[in-house]
Amino acid sequence: MRNPQKVRNRILRYVRTKSAMKGWICGTCLIFLLLSCAERRHVKTIRLAHGLDTNHPVHQAMVFLGERLKEKSNGSLKVIIYPSGQLGAERECLELLQIGSLDITKVSAAVLENFIPEYKVLSIPYVFYDKAHAFRVFDGEVGNKMLLQGERFRLKGLTFYDAGSRSFYTKEKPVDSPKDLAGLKIRVQKSNMAVAMVNLLGGAPTPISWGELYTALQQGVVDGAENNLPSFYTSKHYEVCRFYSMNEHTAVPDVLLVGTDSWKRFNSREKDWIMEAARESAIHQRKLWAESEQLSLQAIIEAGVEVSYPDKSLFEKKTSAISELFTDEPEVIKLIEAIADERKN
Repeated sequence: MRNPQKVRNRILRYVRTKSAMKGWICGTCLIFLLLSCAERRHVKTIRLAHGLDTNHPVHQAMVFLGERLKEKSNGSLKVIIYPSGQLGAERECLELLQIGSLDITKVSAAVLENFIPEYKVLSIPYVFYDKAHAFRVFDGEVGNKMLLQGERFRLKGLTFYDAGSRSFYTKEKPVDSPKDLAGLKIRVQKSNMAVAMVNLLGGAPTPISWGELYTALQQGVVDGAENNLPSFYTSKHYEVCRFYSMNEHTAVPDVLLVGTDSWKRFNSREKDWIMEAARESAIHQRKLWAESEQLSLQAIIEAGVEVSYPDKSLFEKKTSAISELFTDEPEVIKLIEAIADERKN
């Protein structure tokens, strides 16, 4: 027979070993759980919304922004993008920023002028001599000052995205001169400057949100619109409008903004990361934009769109009176002069 004392000792050793193992497993699981919770606590989610298609170069630039921010922050900052107007049109997204329900958005400077008056200068027809002139403004002192103008309205500018030059596109005939706009209902952004421009050119400006424009063109609510080549192509407006007239009346940029309430959530290092990633995304976006313009032009021509190149001076002369709208706004006049000075550099 076995010795009862030895059996009892073996059983006790077994129980102690099992208890120790169980304790080690439980302790290890607890450590991993605590680490996981700590990791989740330290990840800050940044909600970014805009109204563009996911194929658009501006959306792709914002995806790049998220990737760079993840790298810079070692995963502690995560960007979630809501494209294609999921959270509303540009105006609604700006309002969400102001109340802190959204962190970052991209809007056209033409829409932004309804919130920050100084931005209307960027919608003045032919205010920029060429793309190099526009980039000097966006990247220089004038651009930096403008990005800060919105803080009093709870909107902080981060960077400018290239949105190319805007031109007219129509359903029935090309716009080779301002006379061709007579009697035509032209969709414009919800911008006083855009309305004034089309009025001066003889058309009938009709503000319609971007998401509703395809149907409005289809149903004859408007006879045409004005926008850049990539937006004309990615929106598939070329399926309805068969004429694109490259008069390039404005070069209104897109603006990436963060709400000031959201901005307060970040520490100084995180703010630096966000600013760096935004600037890097703007540089990346310009390359994407240049490629997209070429591809979009080729694609619409292959789709049967008639592309024309009217005399820009005809449109410039017709819209020169728009500067008279600012006689009582000395700050805007100073900005116009500063933009003109950048052309000399």
